[in-house]
Amino acid sequence: MELFGLTIARTKALTAVRGGSSWWQSIREPFTGAWQKNMECETPKNILAFSAVYACISLISNDIAKLRVKLVERLDSGIWVETESSAFSPVLRKPNRYQTRIQFLSQWIISKLLYGNTYILKDRDQRGVVTDLYVLDPKLVMPLVASDGSVYYELKRDDLTGVVDQITLPAGDVIHDRMLALWHPLIGVSPIYACGSSATQGIRIQNNSARFFENMSRPSIHLSAPGTIDDVTAARIKRAAEEATSGSNIGRILVTGSDIKMDVMTMPASDSQLIEQLRWTVEDVARCFHVPLHKLGMGQPTLSNIGALNQDYYTQTLQTMIESIELLLDEGLNLDKVSGKTLGTELDLEGLLRMDPLSRADTAEKLVRASVWAPDEARLTFNLGPVDGGASPMAQQQNYSLAALAKRDAQPDPFGTAAKPAAPEPVPELPAPDESVEDSVKALSDLLIAKFMSAELESV
Repeated sequence: MELFGLTIARTKALTAVRGGSSWWQSIREPFTGAWQKNMECETPKNILAFSAVYACISLISNDIAKLRVKLVERLDSGIWVETESSAFSPVLRKPNRYQTRIQFLSQWIISKLLYGNTYILKDRDQRGVVTDLYVLDPKLVMPLVASDGSVYYELKRDDLTGVVDQITLPAGDVIHDRMLALWHPLIGVSPIYACGSSATQGIRIQNNSARFFENMSRPSIHLSAPGTIDDVTAARIKRAAEEATSGSNIGRILVTGSDIKMDVMTMPASDSQLIEQLRWTVEDVARCFHVPLHKLGMGQPTLSNIGALNQDYYTQTLQTMIESIELLLDEGLNLDKVSGKTLGTELDLEGLLRMDPLSRADTAEKLVRASVWAPDEARLTFNLGPVDGGASPMAQQQNYSLAALAKRDAQPDPFGTAAKPAAPEPVPELPAPDESVEDSVKALSDLLIAKFMSAELESV
């Protein structure tokens, strides 16, 4: 059997993996584990119709999907820098023929949150380089384990992803990302397993409220007579009451005879604490997805700085999923097997952890002043171009290097605290000669020399 040019032969006895309950069993349940709780739960589509579940899944998937996947290389200095590769960059920019990178990452996270597992099929060219990545329908994939412990995946037909027939592939051809594995290491469990009851309760509260307001906020009633009435009369009174007060006749006056009395049957929303119960279901769903309530429009955040709030949201909700994607892409694309280079993938967190303008400016100023950033690096965070002299970090002149301070400390008296020897008495300076005296002496000397020369000539 062939798939993408690869011949797959089934040579080992394979056992299907089932962690607790799963989507592949004959029992169709809205979330993993519902049948174990003996719950009459809503269908999967109805579970997603609960606003809190939809909000959590859409929030997490959209926030991760907007992060650009970068191919990075580790330099000898230990710094990771973005790079390009003809073998790996194209598939990171365009994972497959029908999805953008945003749609691809969004579906990756949706499958993981909704089903607990994400299966991604790798398509290779003749060089063995991965050229396409397809997110598979989890309901069409079955993990298998061979007698020697090797892992395989059975794929059912899926025309969109190019699987034309049921086929079994080794684990090297499938990227498998999973949530918390409660029963088996290969089977992740969706957060809906923990909050399915709350979501079902919330849906039923909303449905009950919808029916309540359909009757013009009028509760169900009980009609009673003081004496005994036969079934025919009771049915006639019931039919007359429904026709007179339901549908387009809501709000009209009902008139009955025979001393008929009306008693309220349905508990009002205020008595049943409907709002409080609905709020609790939302809080329980958010708790299972690790989403802060203020991200769902409930409650007030405990921090006032948007940067700190986003950092808390990233650490609490997104970090594990983001790092899992990076690691699985590194292994799935075989980046660790590239000779002569250390490559990896990294999701750009700049868009997620972006601070407010005032905090960004304050941070940039401190990093430049501490010589961590060069001015051009700080300008880049504000989408500003480089300037002359801005490529190098700056430091004040009075700052000394650690090496210079170490040399100073190695001296016998590094701080000059020892007693110094007495300085010798200064030698008195001679007064400067008077220019007029010098001129007179020079004139006299010239005169004596002239007379001496004259006397010598006369003697000759």
